Formats: sequence, structure tokens, C-alpha cells
Amino acid sequence: MSTPHTPAAEGLSMPPEWTAHERTLMAWPCRRKLWGGQLEAAKAESAGVANAIAAFEPVTMVARDADDAAEARAALDGNVEILIKPVDDSWLRDSGPIFVVDHHDEPSRRVGVHFGFNAWGSKFSGFENDAAVGRLLVEHVDSEVVRAPLILEGGSIGVDGTGTLITTEQCLLHPNRNPDLSREEIEGHLKDYLGVTRVVWLEKGLLEDKDTDGHVDLIAAFLAPGRMLLQRCAPDNPNHDNMARNREIAVAAGIEVVDFDPLAYASVEGEEIVASYMNFYVGEKFVVVPIAGQAELDAEALAAIDAAYGGAKEVVGVPGVVHAFGGGGPHCITQQVPALG
Repeated sequence: MSTPHTPAAEGLSMPPEWTAHERTLMAWPCRRKLWGGQLEAAKAESAGVANAIAAFEPVTMVARDADDAAEARAALDGNVEILIKPVDDSWLRDSGPIFVVDHHDEPSRRVGVHFGFNAWGSKFSGFENDAAVGRLLVEHVDSEVVRAPLILEGGSIGVDGTGTLITTEQCLLHPNRNPDLSREEIEGHLKDYLGVTRVVWLEKGLLEDKDTDGHVDLIAAFLAPGRMLLQRCAPDNPNHDNMARNREIAVAAGIEVVDFDPLAYASVEGEEIVASYMNFYVGEKFVVVPIAGQAELDAEALAAIDAAYGGAKEVVGVPGVVHAFGGGGPHCITQQVPALG
């Protein structure tokens, strides 16, 4: 189905991530070309994320075929549904739908917005299934589908639930996404389809984040309306100036900033990678945080995130270095389906 009006015009908006979820959507890693010799390790890390979430809410794991479904079933807890659909890999935050809701309706209404997906600025080929899976997943959770005229990955945005959306200029204004749209037109589409009222444009993400052109979910996350956890880097880190500039922009926009210092680096297959603790996934009662196998730094990161949420959520650390090698973490491989009612 489709609707003749934009979601915002019909009173729908994207809820913040920390509100109640009906379930979490994930997909089983399967792309040998991406993962190489780390594919089995990527599956193990994805199972760890899914099982951590399943202790709090249902999870739907998409598998590309019956063999992958059987493999996933063997690794996953009972609160995980296996759904066989064509997928190219596991980055559902970016390729999956983004849900908007209107809790003022009786009953509450939920719409899945299916944005365009071009494999992170056409950097990769063979992602046609991922570009189509958003619609299939919206239909699976019995919601209406609206197609938005914008290339957008979910990892490039965050919302606070009271009208503010954050993103980076580096990603959303990159000509490899929406070259025919101006900044004002992109902002207009975000408002129309996600129900936000203002966009705060941070400048850049992490220098090491080349695949996604600076996704905001590696450096920032809203903690509450108008309050944000933001990556800070030491003066000798090459990201220092960019992160300091992002902080200036956020403060100038009236956002209360909580500084976050831990940032891990690791080596996988001889390649040094950044492993951002900020790529955590939040639910109503939990935070699933990627850890790097570096005891002191991991403990510092988990404690800082626990403090940022005031001890109100259970903070669960899960291995995340292989996901970082692939380009993301728990946030990148999950997409929440907001609860109704």
C-alpha cells in the first residue's frame, strides 16, 4: 500500500530509539566478498548481539536461504524468529525500513518508510536484494509502506523524539547519495518523511569511517530529548579537531552534550580498524555495546555509557571487533520496530 501524503502531514514521526520496541530486525551475515576469512566470526558476533537483545525483546533474524536459516537457528536463542528473505548481508540499519508512528490515533498507527539504498554511495555492487528488503520487512510486521524520494541510510541519522534530528554534512551532502538535491531539499524530505522539525548538521564523522562517509551513529547518540552523548578525542588523535567542531555545533544548537572519551583501535587481518563504542543499540531497558577485548578501555566505555543513562538500563557488552572490521557494530546491524499501543 502507499499513501498520498507524507507521514509528517499525517501526524507520524520517528520515535527515539530508547522507547519500547515491538521487536528488533536483524540479518544473518552472508557476504563472503565483504567478510573474507572473518565470515564465521561475523556470524558469531551477530548471534551474540541477537541473543543479548532477545533477553529483553523479540528479534527477527532474516536469512537469505534455508541453509543460512538452519545455521542461524542453531546459534540463536528461542526469542529469535527466523525469516527467509533475499538479502545481501547484515546491515539492516542502513538498508532496512525506518518506522514512524502516531500514538494519538486509536489504535496507534505505524508506517515503514522505505528509503532508497545505493550501497553507501555506490561503493559496492551486488546489493540489489538489500535495496528491496525494506518493503518486505515492513509488510512482515503488518505495517503500511511509504517510499521516500531520498537515498538514506539509517546509520546516518539520529532523533531525540521531540523534533530534532542529527546527521553529518559529510554523509548526507555527499554527491554520491542525492546529487540532484540541495541541502534544503534533503532537509525537507527528512522533515516530511520522519516527522522532525529541525535538522542539526554536524560536520564530519570519524576519519577512519570511509565506507559510510561519516555516519553519525559512530560518534553520537541521543540520550534523552535535547541531550546527546558525543565522541571526544584526545589532542593527538587525528579526529580531535573534527570532534571538537561537532561539539561546538551541537552546543550552539542548544543540545546538552555529554562527552565520551573511549575509542578503541584493533588489528584484524593485518588492518588497523577503529572500533567505536558509540555504535551501541538502545532499547527500553537495555544498551548493547560493542567491546574491543581491551579490558581497561572496555570497562571505561561500559561505565561511561551506564552513567550516561543514569543506571536506568542494563548495559551489555558484546564482542564487536569483527563487526568494526566490516564497517559497523550492533547499531549498524539492527533496526527497531516501535511498539504500538
